[in-house]
Amino acid sequence: MPADRVYNALFLCTGNSARSILGEALLNHVGGDRFRAYSAGSHPKGQVHPMTLEVLAAAGISTEGLRSKAWDEFAGPDAPKMDFVFTVCDQAAGEACPIWPGQPLTAHWGIEDPAAVQGPDFRQRAAFEGALGYMRNRIGAFISLPLDSIDRLTLTGRLRGIGAMQGGTVLAPQVA
Repeated sequence: MPADRVYNALFLCTGNSARSILGEALLNHVGGDRFRAYSAGSHPKGQVHPMTLEVLAAAGISTEGLRSKAWDEFAGPDAPKMDFVFTVCDQAAGEACPIWPGQPLTAHWGIEDPAAVQGPDFRQRAAFEGALGYMRNRIGAFISLPLDSIDRLTLTGRLRGIGAMQGGTVLAPQVA
């Protein structure tokens, strides 16, 4: 992959209201001119979780333009060509995804759903901050990869290894 190009990455989740939005915002924040991130969901909630926006803003990460959207938006002929597609929730990883134009590299970077945490506001905020921290670690490892000098097979292995970092969820084996 050439070093002088912009790489497109798509973060997928079921609801596209928390984890995938965190990935999109964070990669756009730290990726500089090298990366352009997007997010989508198989069954989008239609709105970004308010705590997602609060935690991003508190971390100094722009929330401008963030919205919950369907992954079909990125599967059409006019969609940006993706270089990377990351599932960040186990349910989306197990679903039949659209065919992404351009044959992007894919990996599962599962993180527990902070929106599923019940209880007082401080517990929910801690879950969102934790998810952001895990996503920050994954994205930091991702952007440090030598994309211009690594073969596709090795890169795929490295991307999957990033998904196994601390805070990752474990996919259950699929039953046929």
